[in-house]
Amino acid sequence: MARVGGRNAIFAWVVGIGCAATVGVLAALAIPMIPASVSWVGEAVQRPATSTPAVADADAGGVPTTCAQLYDQALWAALRFTQGAAMTPSTDPPTTTAAQLVTALKPQVSLTCTWHADAGTVATTLATVPTDAGPIAASALPAAGFTCTSQGERTRCARTDGDLTETIEAGGGRWLSTSESGWHPTDYVSRTAKRVWG
Repeated sequence: MARVGGRNAIFAWVVGIGCAATVGVLAALAIPMIPASVSWVGEAVQRPATSTPAVADADAGGVPTTCAQLYDQALWAALRFTQGAAMTPSTDPPTTTAAQLVTALKPQVSLTCTWHADAGTVATTLATVPTDAGPIAASALPAAGFTCTSQGERTRCARTDGDLTETIEAGGGRWLSTSESGWHPTDYVSRTAKRVWG
């Protein structure tokens, strides 16, 4: 076979070995990620699909009646695809250290959405309360370490203790409380409040 002018066999061998070594190093670096990638794909496939009409109903101005309606689509997706995330809907009482306020107001729970993930737990309760619940919370909760602010016609009280953040929001006969332990999704409280009050 005739040689091609300008080609150097030794140089070609050196470049070929260098390329093969580079591919081998990249493959060795990728091997530890294979189990994590397979696990992530498996979890993504096993998660149930979200009902788009349910999310759209809350956008139209209705009060959420299911956990899916409590979140905008971006927040719902972010929660679902957090490592190890699973959500349990229920009508459990609010998760909060403000037990005396709960006893006084007796929130009638519509839904409680409890998320568990590797990062921690987030539990949110939507309920109906007396229309003066906001002022009552604003006067009672500061003694329990909460800081209360006005959010238009409603009151938001929040407390942080280590990795626990609690928020109680009341106004217009509605109650929305959230307990975040270890896991603090971005703008979670304001985004869920927007779904309830618009």
